[in-house]
Amino acid sequence: MKARKLLLTAVTALVAASASIYGLKMADAATYPNPGPISGATFAHDPTMIKRPTGGYLLGYTSPGIGLTTSSDRTNFVAAGKAFPNGTPWADAYTASDKNLWAPDISYVGGKYLMYYSASTFGSSKSAIFLAGSTTGAAGSWTNYGKVVESTATSGYNAIDPNLIVTSSGEWWLSFGSFWSGIKLVKLNASSGKRADSTVHAIAERFVNSKSIEAPVIFERNGYFYLFVAFDLCCKGASSTYRVMVGRSKSITGPYADKAGTAMTAGGGSEILASHDAVYGPGHPAVFQDGSQTVLAYHYYQASGDAKLGINLLGWDSSNWPYVY
Repeated sequence: MKARKLLLTAVTALVAASASIYGLKMADAATYPNPGPISGATFAHDPTMIKRPTGGYLLGYTSPGIGLTTSSDRTNFVAAGKAFPNGTPWADAYTASDKNLWAPDISYVGGKYLMYYSASTFGSSKSAIFLAGSTTGAAGSWTNYGKVVESTATSGYNAIDPNLIVTSSGEWWLSFGSFWSGIKLVKLNASSGKRADSTVHAIAERFVNSKSIEAPVIFERNGYFYLFVAFDLCCKGASSTYRVMVGRSKSITGPYADKAGTAMTAGGGSEILASHDAVYGPGHPAVFQDGSQTVLAYHYYQASGDAKLGINLLGWDSSNWPYVY
């Protein structure tokens, strides 16, 4: 009996190690906290959320013209129109008959709101990331500044899901990507917000489940760059399997690795949030600092299949790894 128990323990450890290496979810995954209570205009898909310099919050999400929502307290949300209420003809070549613009990323830098956003169609790598700016962030006030990154059927990567990080040393970088060859990173010119050079850094990739990795966000804290991504499948309502994963690096360009030391370019990633209770497919993370709190915003699906904004906080353990609470 003792030998059998030892064998079972060894097999369990081997399965767990394999799951860590290949980014698979264990059946006995931790129970995660439910999203914090919110009210009002709670729809969101591929959300981006920031704290305004004047107080309150601005949120953007995937929609024709980019949907906007505001909040004074991070709890009650009010619909605030569209960034581009008159359409976006410059993106039509990428969106075909679907007018949705995907996964906006809003920042406030140098006295102005900047928004990177993507145009594409499902299953296609004919995609482009654009940049727009506004002094107020209000609906209809955004000016399109043009294309930043483009991908084609032969690029080997996909120019969607952008995320800007301005590092503590003042460098501008844009992470983006999904499926194909995974998550990429390019350096930006701080004065224009456009590409600084032609180099494309590979920072994360998967080799299972249709190579499903996307929605990167990089967050700098205590000497580390944390790369949050979504694994698995989005956009299937309550059948969605999205989950939030993380790795970290001492350098913005990597290598990023998970808690087990597995490189994110080799499928690594430590899970911090996944489906549980009535929360289906939580993903497309957005991370920002709000005073002493680190906020995680994301979308998830309800049993009805509707997409809803989720908000939790991130804590940091004794080894400086994030967890959701």
